[in-house]
Amino acid sequence: MVDIKKGESSFFVEETGEKLAEITFFKSGDDEITVDHTVVSDKLRGQKVGNALVEKVIGFAREENLKIVPVCSFVQKQFEKNAEYEDVLAK
Repeated sequence: MVDIKKGESSFFVEETGEKLAEITFFKSGDDEITVDHTVVSDKLRGQKVGNALVEKVIGFAREENLKIVPVCSFVQKQFEKNAEYEDVLAK
């Protein structure tokens, strides 16, 4: 699996200084973050890197007691498919 790093408002995968995948978010309330973008390079397609990024941001939200507003369509689909993410979904 790839090494996912934490940025200021993102989680990302990089190789030799080039970002190959990234999920971005921003603080949108006292206890809320909005996940607004996910991108995965063609170099990493088919390796479930997008799913791993979503799981990373969900773990972060749980650790920080935050709820997630999924604006990114990929993240929205992951929430629809995975009932176990319900605890961090902003209502």
